[in-house]
Amino acid sequence: MEKTEKQKMLAGELYLADDPELAVESKRASRLLRMYNATTEEQPEQRRQILQELFAQIGEKITIVPPLHCDYGSNIYAGSGVYMNYGCVILDCNKVEIGENVLLAPYVQIYTAYHPTEPEIRLSGRELAAPIKIGHNVWIGGGVIICPGVTIGDNTTIGAGSVVVKDIPANVVAVGNPCRVIRNLA
Repeated sequence: MEKTEKQKMLAGELYLADDPELAVESKRASRLLRMYNATTEEQPEQRRQILQELFAQIGEKITIVPPLHCDYGSNIYAGSGVYMNYGCVILDCNKVEIGENVLLAPYVQIYTAYHPTEPEIRLSGRELAAPIKIGHNVWIGGGVIICPGVTIGDNTTIGAGSVVVKDIPANVVAVGNPCRVIRNLA
């Protein structure tokens, strides 16, 4: 049996993003994001209800300051104690795991999606996506970009403005473009 475009997307294979099934899921996310981003700080229960419908999983305590942007939401797993500041963008064309007690500063960008480097494949409209995992007790500074396929270990700090293109181990401070370890914490 042939895989659906969604199955290909989640398996890290070339897929067509304009597939009808994916378009329906994207519209669902857009509707929920529009509702979420229109809420105020006086509506914490409404925010939680929308996030429960939007994300695959949310922890006990979660705070996301609008605006929030994502592709589907249904591929995002956020642990308890997660705090996302203004303008977070999550391209969740593959699984995004965010551990417990993770702090994301303003304008953090988490990208599972990417395009083939070969022009003829890219021009076919096919895309790729690789999962991202952020461990527990991680602090990600403002404007950080996390690229497809990256894992960030527990208790790590990523400095503002960094571009994370490779895995970062646990218990370190890492900064720069490309992001690199500058100090061990343990």
